[in-house]
Amino acid sequence: MNLIPTPATLQDAPEGSRPMLDAVAKKVGRVPNLFLAMSLSPAALEGYLGLSGALTHGALPAATRERIALAVAEVNACAYCLAAHTFFGRVSAKLDDAEITANRNGFSNDPLADAAVRFAVQVARQRGHVGDDAVAAVREAGYSDEQIIEIVQHVALNTLTNYFNVVFSTPLDFPAVPAQRAA
Repeated sequence: MNLIPTPATLQDAPEGSRPMLDAVAKKVGRVPNLFLAMSLSPAALEGYLGLSGALTHGALPAATRERIALAVAEVNACAYCLAAHTFFGRVSAKLDDAEITANRNGFSNDPLADAAVRFAVQVARQRGHVGDDAVAAVREAGYSDEQIIEIVQHVALNTLTNYFNVVFSTPLDFPAVPAQRAA
């Protein structure tokens, strides 16, 4: 059950959120329920879109960002984000089913991406208390400090949306994916 009144359309959203929702529609082709629900607070929507947009232009490839999103959604048991990032992982990042399953299990079949996904899972599970050895391991795998910072930011961004969707039971508007054990 949806715990907040998700606007049915862009026109039903608060006026202050409509330009941001219009931009989402132009980018994604529609306005997913996460954005409609978050639009009830124009400030929250602006904050989320600002960080998300900035990280889109960061140093991590889109496929790695989707891998992290899938792993973190699994850690946080967020059905909405698992469905959304499975969809975007396939469509936008061109991840195959084996890679999506690996990501949901906390690793990657790609050796470089594996280090990022494993690090992201550590950060999510340990709520940031990962220690110097974890940072050193992802650095030794080939990630720059810029990229390591962005991995942590992606964990935070995805945890935000995971918690939002779990707390408010955002109605699913992506194809559902079967539950599996937490990463």
